[in-house]
Amino acid sequence: NPAAHFVKAFNSVGSAHMVGPDFGGTKPTMFICGNDEGAKGQVTGILEAFGWEVEDMGGAEAARAIEPLCMLWCIPGFLRNEWTHAFKLLKT
Repeated sequence: NPAAHFVKAFNSVGSAHMVGPDFGGTKPTMFICGNDEGAKGQVTGILEAFGWEVEDMGGAEAARAIEPLCMLWCIPGFLRNEWTHAFKLLKT
C-alpha cells in the first residue's frame, strides 16, 4: 500500500526490556528508521514513554543497517545465556 508508513524499531532488544528498560540509570538507545517523519515522530514518543533514548537513522533503507543488530544482540545469549543487555550510542 503506497499510503502505508513504515518505522523500524524494537529489533535489537529482547522483550523483557522493551518497556521500562533498567540499566542502572542509563537509558539504552533504540535505533529507528522509516519512510514518514510523522510516523517516526509517533514511534519516538512511544519509545521515550517506554524509557528509551531514540536515534533516527533516516529513511527506510537504513533498516538494512539496523537489522543485523538483532544478530549481534543474540550472540551473548547463545554463547553464555546472557539476555539482559541493550545497545547505547555514545556521543561526545
